[in-house]
Amino acid sequence: MAHYDRHRTDGTPQSLTGTWWYAAVAGEAADSFSARVRKRMRRACLGSVLLMAVVYAGLVLTATGQRWENAVLAGRFTGETLAAAHEANSTLQHITVYSLAVALLVLTGIGMLRRRYTLTVTALGLVAVSLFLAEVLRRLLLARPDLVEAPAHLMRNSFPSGHTAIAMSVMFGLVLVVPYRVRGIAVGLSALWATAVGAYTVAAGWHRPSDAIGADLLVLALACGLLAVLARRGEVAPARTRRFPLRTLFVVAPLSLVAVGGLGTGIVLLVDSMYVLEPTDPAVPRLAYRAGQALVAGTGAAVTLVLLALLRRVDLGATPAPYRLTGTLATEPTGPFPTEADHEIS
Repeated sequence: MAHYDRHRTDGTPQSLTGTWWYAAVAGEAADSFSARVRKRMRRACLGSVLLMAVVYAGLVLTATGQRWENAVLAGRFTGETLAAAHEANSTLQHITVYSLAVALLVLTGIGMLRRRYTLTVTALGLVAVSLFLAEVLRRLLLARPDLVEAPAHLMRNSFPSGHTAIAMSVMFGLVLVVPYRVRGIAVGLSALWATAVGAYTVAAGWHRPSDAIGADLLVLALACGLLAVLARRGEVAPARTRRFPLRTLFVVAPLSLVAVGGLGTGIVLLVDSMYVLEPTDPAVPRLAYRAGQALVAGTGAAVTLVLLALLRRVDLGATPAPYRLTGTLATEPTGPFPTEADHEIS
């Protein structure tokens, strides 16, 4: 028994290593697992915010970006059938207050059954804050200036997309509350739906491509920020090194194909529609619409892959692993506290 362990009333030792504050103190060490996860999440959060700012500046605050996104909306009428547009509208109409409440109940039920109360609150907070920030940014902070003298119905600000934020945050919330061993299954079942919602918002004419891409990056930034807080609290631990080949085959590989194919195809078509063809060419709206759909699908898949990569071999809500002191105290018992304190803290 280490010197910093306590005794229960019956005299048996009661280790402190299972408490979150023990892991939080241990996580302050630069080489601890919690510190590494926290640093990784902070960088990903900052990178997501910067990318979101680039998307907003490039597609909303420039005349070229506005013309291209207006062409995307015009391309709906040349590249989509009425049946496809009706299907997109019907799908989006199911994302209501009631469906959101059902999703929150599912997240709560899974978290409570696992007795992971902190993770449950984090998942619910991710969905609520994502929707709140999307609405605040769209309505109050991120304006859409009139740079191309477009018709009034095309100047309505919609950055970022609330529907896409809901779908992506629910999927990320599911990743937080499910056990590590079934994380791949959860992503496989929900990633297709979350990515399709972003594409449907463009197909239905409810949002522009930048709106869906911005919402994906917003949710990723919030998820990474919350995960950094969990790491600071010691709510992360190394997962078992067991491999999951089916996860790679049925989840990672398809998402990688969608991400690479969508982003690659979207960029090529975007360049064609913006710079190669003449603005009056009738093929421009069709190519712009296809480019927008490909970019939205590719971004949704890429954001999902980024979160999975950040959480690789990271078990959320697990009992924190004890931290072993190094250096001159390497031979002492494990733990973040010295064996013999120099002075008593009062």
